[in-house]
Amino acid sequence: MKDLFDLTGKVALVTGASRGIGESIARLLADKGAHVIVSSRKIEACQKVADSITAEGGKASAFACHVGDLAQIDAIFAHIQDAFGKLDILVNNAAANPYFGHILDTDLAAYNKTVEVNIRGYFFMSIAAGKMMRNQGGGVILNTASVNGIVAGDMQGIYSITKAAVISMTKSFAKECGPLNIRVNALLPGLTDTKFASALTSNDKILNSALKSIPLGRVAHPDEMAGTVLYLVSDASSYTTGSCVIVDGGLLA
Repeated sequence: MKDLFDLTGKVALVTGASRGIGESIARLLADKGAHVIVSSRKIEACQKVADSITAEGGKASAFACHVGDLAQIDAIFAHIQDAFGKLDILVNNAAANPYFGHILDTDLAAYNKTVEVNIRGYFFMSIAAGKMMRNQGGGVILNTASVNGIVAGDMQGIYSITKAAVISMTKSFAKECGPLNIRVNALLPGLTDTKFASALTSNDKILNSALKSIPLGRVAHPDEMAGTVLYLVSDASSYTTGSCVIVDGGLLA
């Protein structure tokens, strides 16, 4: 029987892949046979992950890209076209969350940074990938959103707003790109043990309060998000598009 999770011969770009959920996704996709382009803002961190993947027998390369910078988006897709001539999988995972505090105290700098990465970055990365995929006959885009996009996180106003936008963006791209054989889905992680979420996980009072709302009673490990992504970017989900899959330990239940 065909292995529906086999990604042999696929080229995958994973943003925000130098650590956390993105790194776990990159490692699993490579383990399943994809050539993974490990991307984040700093090339050194990307190269470290890529080298580790290749040392374990996988296929990976590194390319720095700050998705809040449109010129850098153009550069990474020009590189992909030159180096591979195609892109089968895009995982929009890079995100910004510079401000933790009351929504009324959000300043313009925090607003701009969060919107530029989480909305504008995902949008134009998806357009660039979608154009490549349209030309080659199809592909898959996976957006990392958040449960905060459904129920706003306390003291995480602008971040929650952008993640709600990612959910809407996922559905919009899925609807218009479905006829092009491009599937677009989203992962909605709950509280996960990453540096990104350290404002929550490193504060015992906040963490203990959060855990009371999670039926599984614990924080997720980044690896626990990667399996859902593998499903959504593989042939196992060939009839799934426009879906937003919640992986939150039961929080929203």
